[in-house]
Amino acid sequence: MSGDEQGAGPRVFEGRRWLLPSALVAELDPGAGRSGRTPRTARDWVVDFSCFLLAVVVGLLAAGTLPEEDLPPGVGLADQLLGVLACAALWLRRRHPYGLAVATVPVCFLSNTAGGAGVIALFTLAVHRPFRHVAWVSGASLALVPVFFRLRPDPDVPYGWAIGFVVLLTVAAVGWGMFVRSKRQLLLSLRDRARRAETEARLRAEQAQRLAREAIAREMHDVLAHRLTLLSVHAGGLEFRPDAPREEVARAAGVIRESAHEALQDLREIIGVLRAGGPDEPGRPQPTLAALDALVAESREAGTEVTLDRRVTDPAAVPSSVGRTAYRIVQECLTNVRKHAPGVQAAVTVAGGPGEGLTVTVRNPAPRGDVPPVPGSGQGLIGLAERATLAGGRLEHGPREDGGFEVRALLPWPA
Repeated sequence: MSGDEQGAGPRVFEGRRWLLPSALVAELDPGAGRSGRTPRTARDWVVDFSCFLLAVVVGLLAAGTLPEEDLPPGVGLADQLLGVLACAALWLRRRHPYGLAVATVPVCFLSNTAGGAGVIALFTLAVHRPFRHVAWVSGASLALVPVFFRLRPDPDVPYGWAIGFVVLLTVAAVGWGMFVRSKRQLLLSLRDRARRAETEARLRAEQAQRLAREAIAREMHDVLAHRLTLLSVHAGGLEFRPDAPREEVARAAGVIRESAHEALQDLREIIGVLRAGGPDEPGRPQPTLAALDALVAESREAGTEVTLDRRVTDPAAVPSSVGRTAYRIVQECLTNVRKHAPGVQAAVTVAGGPGEGLTVTVRNPAPRGDVPPVPGSGQGLIGLAERATLAGGRLEHGPREDGGFEVRALLPWPA
């Protein structure tokens, strides 16, 4: 989790921290307890003092009934002393809820004035600890109630009514504590759910940004590799044939100038998209299947012999995404022909119809002689296969029996 998200909790509860219990503040704001134990909030002080005062009042009421009981000398004094210690120990209930509840079980069995402190200790245990701890301690406390009233019967209340009242009070305190605990857990679960939603939204945004960057990188490779290959081939031709006729030199220089201009235009577009922050900004129209004629003509002007066999039932009905994918496949294949088999004739075949799919095939014979190495990324066919897969089709490629190479793409064309 980032620092901004961790700091969101303190900013949200900065003005209302005193209204929350310290245990909840520690969960909602992990930085609150970095220096050690989380200090009591104003609400904690009010609640703790109220609990202490309630236990003292209950103890005083119980102490008023001690003279009516037939107790041995010194037992009443010990009873009140244990009650005072139990009330004072309530200030430790937040730090040691389980230990305090366990300690008050025998104390309440021996002291009538410690009964209020014992009920508050059970309530605190139900708030801060799981039910299994509450069940054991409250069960032991309730099991001693009949024995207590058998040994020290209440002079004003019948035996059964006294037991029923104490059991009802204990169950009410434990139930109230469990209710408070469930409310806190619900608040924490909502907090965790909100944080998970924020994290998932950030991850989705990062994934969308990564996919957009990959699409831009793929488009950059498809476009610029074609232009730069033309530059490399014709520049290499001028380097190896400095004595070429003036017309050929002028034609090669024109191709180099035009390819450089187109490459700069495409690069300007891609940089504009990156600056705008999204791939949906308007730019030059994306190529479709109808642009294959211009692509073939451009390749012929660059010196590559290309034949185009178009057997498409309804070219105007080809989906734009399928047509663009077919165009990029042919463009990359012609680029590879110029790089790896210069001087040979490439055959491009496009066939298909609605409901049948669109088949794009580009094949070339074996190169004539040794081919000088041309720099390239080596990821062209991998990118074509990924592009075809994203369009819902598939791409096959491999060498032919005559030493040439063939690329065949099958793209979907719904009826």
